[in-house]
Amino acid sequence: MLLDLTPDVSAAQLAERLGRRERDSTATRLKRAGLHPVAVNVLREATNNELPTAHGELAALIKAVPLRVTGTASIDRAISSAGGVTWAELDERFMLRRRPGTFVAGEMLDWEAPTGGYLLQACFSTGAAAADGAAAWLRARATR
Repeated sequence: MLLDLTPDVSAAQLAERLGRRERDSTATRLKRAGLHPVAVNVLREATNNELPTAHGELAALIKAVPLRVTGTASIDRAISSAGGVTWAELDERFMLRRRPGTFVAGEMLDWEAPTGGYLLQACFSTGAAAADGAAAWLRARATR
């Protein structure tokens, strides 16, 4: 699995930010590039703290951090009960207002989730609604 730590910044923009002053420390360059401290920790953890020094290589890594999935957590940790994307962030078709073309459903949503069959039904229903919204969004773009 690959994780993009800067989805709103292109690889070229990121490389430019990282390469402005190559004599700076890697930590300073990452901070200047706008990486959140949590993202920096993910990057360091995923690479055993062996980060490339060349700005182009570092940018490419930040845009595609390799993550190895080794298993699942216990059921106690697997069930979410609250938190997620707030309803105010969505339009009526489950599309993120600030990221057109990105749709969310199920446990990605901020709601007090019931467990068992009710949760499954809510995930299926919001998933179907988001899929309909995505299809409508794509159709509208195709006719432009």
